[in-house]
Amino acid sequence: MTTRTFHGSCHCGRVRFACDLDPSQPTSRCNCSICTKLRLWKAFVPGDALRLLQGADELTQYRFNSGRVEHAFCRHCGIKPFGHGPKAAFPDEFWAINIACLDDMDDATRAGLVVVWQDGRHDDWEHPPAVTAGL
Repeated sequence: MTTRTFHGSCHCGRVRFACDLDPSQPTSRCNCSICTKLRLWKAFVPGDALRLLQGADELTQYRFNSGRVEHAFCRHCGIKPFGHGPKAAFPDEFWAINIACLDDMDDATRAGLVVVWQDGRHDDWEHPPAVTAGL
C-alpha cells in the first residue's frame, strides 16, 4: 500500500482539500441516481484521510434516499468534490473523493486506477450492473 497525498478543489476554487489515498486501491463507479447524473468516479478513503483546507462555509449538503451519506457541493459552482459517510451512519467513517476534483493527480496515475462497478440502482453494492457503458 502506497498512500499519497493529493490536492483537490471545486471548479471555482473556493473549496480546497487534501486527501491521502492509495492509487493501487480500487475506485468506484455506480449506477445509482446521483452517481449516474453526476457521472461520478470516486475513491473511498478513511475518515481521517481528508483535510478541508478552505471553503467549509462555501459547501452545501444534500442527502437523499436513506440520508446516510452527506453529499457536499460548492454553493457557487455546483461541483461535488466529495461525499461523507459519518461514523454515526456507517460502521467506519469514510469520504468518497471525486476523482475529477483531484488537481494534482497526473494522467498516468488516473489512467491506471482500477474501477469497481456497483449496482447502486438496485442496492446491490457487491455486483456490477448489467450495463456499465455510459457510466
